[in-house]
Amino acid sequence: MIAMEREARALGSIVRRNFHLIRRYLGWEVVFLFYNIVNTLTIGLIGLSLPPSQRATTVVYLAIGALLWNFLSILFQEIANAVSWERWEGTIEYSFMAPIHRLTYLFGVCLYAVLYGLLRTMVVLLAIMFFFHVSIRHADWMGALLVLMGSVLPFIGLGLMGAVLPLISTERGAQATQIIQGVLLLVSGVYYPVSVLPMWLRWFSYASPATYTLEASRSAILQGRSIGSVAGISLELLLSGFILVPLGLWIFTSAERWAMHRGTLKRNG
Repeated sequence: MIAMEREARALGSIVRRNFHLIRRYLGWEVVFLFYNIVNTLTIGLIGLSLPPSQRATTVVYLAIGALLWNFLSILFQEIANAVSWERWEGTIEYSFMAPIHRLTYLFGVCLYAVLYGLLRTMVVLLAIMFFFHVSIRHADWMGALLVLMGSVLPFIGLGLMGAVLPLISTERGAQATQIIQGVLLLVSGVYYPVSVLPMWLRWFSYASPATYTLEASRSAILQGRSIGSVAGISLELLLSGFILVPLGLWIFTSAERWAMHRGTLKRNG
């Protein structure tokens, strides 16, 4: 019981520490948030250039893609770049030597990423609602939320796998995580249906959890599909997370042992 309480306190401490870091780089946080808002609004404005009969649906289609990608990309990026941030702050040795289980550290990073992503996404959503006066009468928001929650676990698993790359190579690993994020953006149908992709590239979209998240969320919002009709996709996303998260944890711990053996864990250049 005492050990569980210690791990729970450590989990909360990791989350609080990461939020405190936001205050340290508050200027950059404001800049990135401003860019995300402007980028989302710019994408939505593309729909306003279409004929009135297509305008509302297209604006919502694009806004949903930008909003969901904002959340999912933050989730992936914050987890995948956790090691890079620790190196930048010079705290990676202290974090990894702390008397807590490695799973506690990783779950703390994941929990912070989820909360941080939700806060950023809510701010962008408020900006969209203020800027675009589009009415969606038949939207099933609970169904869309259910799908979004189901996608959290698989993206945590992908983020843990991405976090391995900075362990293996300090600079190139961080660059590779950005490439992975770009590939997910390309193949997941964020701003267009995946059917427009070339066939050789479309196969990659089937492996991306974001593809199913976007399709199901859009169907719930634009077509009003009920929770029951999207529950199957949410369950599939959840099951994929039960596979990807343990796999990501195993890959991360294996890469950590390799990095410690090679002496590259603390390397900054």
